[in-house]
Amino acid sequence: MKIGFVLPTYNEFENIFILIKQIKKIFNNHLIVIIDDSSTNEIKNKIIRYKKIKYFKRKVKSGRGSAVLFGMKKILKESDIDLIVEMDTDLSSHPRELTKNIKFFKKKKLDLLVMSRYLKGSKIINWPLKRRVFSILSNKLAKFLLRVKVSDYTMGYRIYSREATNHVVKNCGKIGDGFIVLSEILSELNSNNFKIADIKTVFINRDKGSSSVNIKLIYESLIGLFKIYFNSHKNYNK
Repeated sequence: MKIGFVLPTYNEFENIFILIKQIKKIFNNHLIVIIDDSSTNEIKNKIIRYKKIKYFKRKVKSGRGSAVLFGMKKILKESDIDLIVEMDTDLSSHPRELTKNIKFFKKKKLDLLVMSRYLKGSKIINWPLKRRVFSILSNKLAKFLLRVKVSDYTMGYRIYSREATNHVVKNCGKIGDGFIVLSEILSELNSNNFKIADIKTVFINRDKGSSSVNIKLIYESLIGLFKIYFNSHKNYNK
C-alpha cells in the first residue's frame, strides 16, 4: 500500500523538515506532495536533497484550503497511491498515529477519517485558552449547521480514500480558499454518502514559528459556514 501525503505549508521552515523525517522513519512506500506558499525560498532551497517528494512553490499565498486541493490534484496523477493523508506542517500532529488509524480506516471501509481533538481519549497540549475556546465554539456552530457525524470539523489531519479525494477536487473550493475548505469537504462528502468517521488524537500546540490564523481568516470561516449551510439546503431542495 502506497500512501500520499499532502502537506500545505506557509513559513514553516523550522518545522517541515522535522515532519518529513518523521514520515520517512515510519513509512517506506510513500509520496509527499508539498505545496509551499511561504514568503521566502528557504524550503525550496533545501528540499532538493530529499527523495519521494514532489514540491510546488506557489507565487502567492492563496489559502490553506486551496493548497490542499492543489496537492490532491497532483497526487491523484499518481495511479499507485492508495490512501491520501492531509497534515499541517506545524508539528501539531505526529504521523506515528497513522499506523493504527490506517488499520481502522481500512477495517471500517471509510472514505474519510478525521483525527479529532474532541473525542474521549484525545489530548490537547499547550494550546492557548483563547484558541481552544474559539475552536470549540466554531465546531459547535459547524455541527449545528452541517450535521455531519464527527466531533471536529476544523482539524486538518485526515485520511482520504482515492474515491473521496477525486470527488473533493471536483466539487470543493467553491466557498473559500482558507480553513473553511475543511468544513466544506466534510459537508460535500457527507451529502454524497461517503463513509466518514473520526478517531481520537493528540494535538500539540506549536513550539516554533507562528500561526497564520488571524481575525480575517476567522471571519471568513464563520461566513463560509453559513454559505455551506445555505448551499447544501438549496441543492437538497432542487
